[in-house]
Amino acid sequence: MKRIGIIDTTLRDAHQCLWATRMTTAMMLPVAEKMDAIGFDQIDLAGTIQFDVCVRYLKEDPWLRVRLMRERIRNTPLRALMRSKNLLSFDILPDDINELWAERLVANGFRVVGVFDGLNDVDNMLVGIRKAKSLGVCTFGALAFSLSPVHTDELYMRTAQDLVARGKVDAIMLKDSSGLLTPDRIRTLVPALKRVIGDVSLEIHSHCLTALAPLVYLEAVKLGADQLHASIAPLASGPAQPASQMVVRNLRAQGYRIDYEQELADQVGEHFRRVAEQEDLPLGIPAEYDAFHYEHQMPGGMLSNFKAQLVQAGLAHKFDELLEECSRIRRELGWPIMITPFSQYVGTQAVLNIVRGERYAIVPDEVKKYALGYYGKLLAPVDPDVLDRIIENGSKQISLKAAPPPPAVEALRKQYPSASDDERLLRFQFPGLQVDDMLAAGPMRSAYKFNSPVVQLMEALAKRPRLTRVYIEKGDTRIEIKSDNIRGKAANDPVGVTTETRFET
Repeated sequence: MKRIGIIDTTLRDAHQCLWATRMTTAMMLPVAEKMDAIGFDQIDLAGTIQFDVCVRYLKEDPWLRVRLMRERIRNTPLRALMRSKNLLSFDILPDDINELWAERLVANGFRVVGVFDGLNDVDNMLVGIRKAKSLGVCTFGALAFSLSPVHTDELYMRTAQDLVARGKVDAIMLKDSSGLLTPDRIRTLVPALKRVIGDVSLEIHSHCLTALAPLVYLEAVKLGADQLHASIAPLASGPAQPASQMVVRNLRAQGYRIDYEQELADQVGEHFRRVAEQEDLPLGIPAEYDAFHYEHQMPGGMLSNFKAQLVQAGLAHKFDELLEECSRIRRELGWPIMITPFSQYVGTQAVLNIVRGERYAIVPDEVKKYALGYYGKLLAPVDPDVLDRIIENGSKQISLKAAPPPPAVEALRKQYPSASDDERLLRFQFPGLQVDDMLAAGPMRSAYKFNSPVVQLMEALAKRPRLTRVYIEKGDTRIEIKSDNIRGKAANDPVGVTTETRFET
């Protein structure tokens, strides 16, 4: 029977969906060797958002993270994803910056590099793909999946065929970031793609937002898909990918061959369960089917952000109206796929329309640039009346015709003559003092320590309301949390613990 490969997403997309990308390097390193031995075809470690969160929030050097993981994961290829020609920005970047990014991905240890584009504009994807290919690593082109009158099987066939012919990619990835694929759609789409890509591997990547992804995976394999993207439970399901343990179990029951060590996967899953418990982070919970999701098509992370923004504006009751506005804007803008960065453009415009009470009275720069084709060829024209309002109310500093950005690497190297190319790229992407702040944070933490049962108990007790004093006493030893610690700290802050003892231990 056919062998099916599993591409692991635990260290990239799973915690991106469930933990807002807040998995630290120290959380990863203790299980790196075990993940290397599970049998995955590839381990997906980084897109561009991981670099962003590492620098801005975790104060970790993302390039060092890659090198540390590569030292421990020696047999399984590490995989990276580039976002069009934008990388970490919303604007199209110079080709030489994108080429240098691909070069540094390979130099730091990635052996699989791919590119996706929200408009499925192959020209935007080829710069990164061709550079990675020239460096001798495997490449893939990602087809950003969506539902609309223009996102047809024929569109995906043409895009895949173009990527194979012009990019010479080793794999085509069907990237369903919003969990929109259904068993019915996969029955037409997979055979259509297989007809035009020949022996090139076909990967299926979906999310469990509508609870259908596990069924989609099984149907895709029956029709010829070669590799499936999954994450290790309990860091799976919900807005993340299907759990690899269950995917493998279901496939084996149907006679497929999968290289996968279940016991090691469960050990890794237990590690992340304990991390989630200690850090008060959520775990994946199977979602219920929601038909409205197919209308707004918003990724899971953006839905939670919307709710928070509306609460701050005193408009929490307008959440459903906001999602309906997103659907309307998407139609008017020519059906952009709800994937970074276009989901952010649509979502921001929707918030402004709802809060302002007048549609397109305020137009973000990115929305105007999108409508004018700054980010690539639109799949359908913008509604003429809406385009007039966007041009009228958008920034007058934005030209009606985009010009390609000039080369930037030579000037970047002159600006930072003592820095490495890794650091230069971070400084190019992060303005101000963000990189300096990251470097000033000191050495990256590489060891993760679980609290002792006593500390865990004290922390749990401290979160209870109306406590004035918490202590544990045995003999001459007393561990106490004082009342100011209990009342004065937020629930997610470290608990202050004082230890009183009358003898040496």
